[in-house]
Amino acid sequence: MTPLSDPADPVPGGRPGDVDRATALSDELAERGVHGVVLSYVDTAGVGRVKTVPTARLASAAAWGVGMSPVFDTFLANDSIVSTDVLGSPDGDLRLYPDLDRLVVLAGQPGWAWAPVDRVTQEGERHPGCTRTFLRRLVADAEQRHGITFKAAVEVEWAIGQGPSAEGDFVPALSGPAYGAIRQVEVSDYTADLLAAFAAQGVDVEQLHPEYAAGQFEVSVGALDPVAAADRSVLVRQTIRAVAARHGFVVSFAPAVLAQGVGNGGHLHLSAWRDGTNLHAGGDGRYGMTAQAESFAAGVLAHLPALTAVTAPSPASYLRLKPSQWAGVFTAWGRETREAALRVVTGTLGLRDQAANLEVKPVDLAANPYLALGSVIAAGLDGITSSTPLPEEITGDPARLEAGTATARGVRRLPASLAEAVVAFRGDKTLRGALGTVLADAVIAVREGEIAAVAGLDDEQVAAAYRWKY
Repeated sequence: MTPLSDPADPVPGGRPGDVDRATALSDELAERGVHGVVLSYVDTAGVGRVKTVPTARLASAAAWGVGMSPVFDTFLANDSIVSTDVLGSPDGDLRLYPDLDRLVVLAGQPGWAWAPVDRVTQEGERHPGCTRTFLRRLVADAEQRHGITFKAAVEVEWAIGQGPSAEGDFVPALSGPAYGAIRQVEVSDYTADLLAAFAAQGVDVEQLHPEYAAGQFEVSVGALDPVAAADRSVLVRQTIRAVAARHGFVVSFAPAVLAQGVGNGGHLHLSAWRDGTNLHAGGDGRYGMTAQAESFAAGVLAHLPALTAVTAPSPASYLRLKPSQWAGVFTAWGRETREAALRVVTGTLGLRDQAANLEVKPVDLAANPYLALGSVIAAGLDGITSSTPLPEEITGDPARLEAGTATARGVRRLPASLAEAVVAFRGDKTLRGALGTVLADAVIAVREGEIAAVAGLDDEQVAAAYRWKY
């Protein structure tokens, strides 16, 4: 474990000014009728975990953190516990330190504020299983070593259901066709309140619209630095769920709400920048990509089989990852090709210097967004370091390529099960090295635990097992 040294890392007693700032925030929150603060993080299984403190205790949390066991790093989605050689024991404690820069008053939950946390040991060291710290450190290292910064956003798809069912079934709360105006009208009050809540919380929404699957909607939000983008993804889901509850709805972010049909994605959008210039636009490469942007994309493609253990971490993920359903299940890229795992988005003429980015499609919302973004960035940086060449692009559906043509173009099927993804992850020294031994071992243990948890279940039972977990 590395001693704390980064100015962004929490320190016991608080960094200079933190306690005074938290005290002022506490007073301000109390004046606004806020009674408690949600301290939020995401575990290895992709489940959001929280502790809460009264508003008056915010300064104490900023100074000394709030206790929570490290055992949650090896929790499964069903709350069973697995273990590694260093994680999964009932021993020990961690301190949750709120990021005061990201604290938000929750418009959908009157009386509450929300803040993401970094997790620190009682000895004042970074916890090696903290995925937010992992992403923050990786992004800082990329800027220091490569002069590269990133902008990122996470799409959020969810299914809106009728009201809680004791049996755990999903009954769509709307009946109109995919992308249909009927759907928008049917839940107009809910989505209007949702937009209002996002605006009040400073979340800039680019699109909110009905999607393809039963009861499904999608929201796209503005890009931020990767850590803030992951924070925003968690906040967006907290808001969607809270506003839905106030309207008598339940929502599911599960990869496969039902065993058949299209599931919920959580596509990552990512662009690399240097000195304020987007590396995905204005270059001499294909569609304006610079050489480094092409190598970044090539690195992501090369590591995609292993990445799926992180970006598609649930057994239910593989009910969604099927060919010809726009899920991106082949190691292929193309401009605006929605069947490719890596979609090159150039943006509209006149906006390309700002809008050009990569969309990584085999990602769902069972994924821990900090872990997913960090792993994708690590894969892309490996491509830059190795000057990996970007293969020929594909058009159309790669599932229709003849075997010889697919092989010649490097187009292969991504893992069709979580077990296959774990094998690929075990064999990827670059990704495991980026995560570090403690976190990489936790990923493997939790994924293998999820596999064991659904052994013998059919597709319908797998979908039901994870329907309300994320």
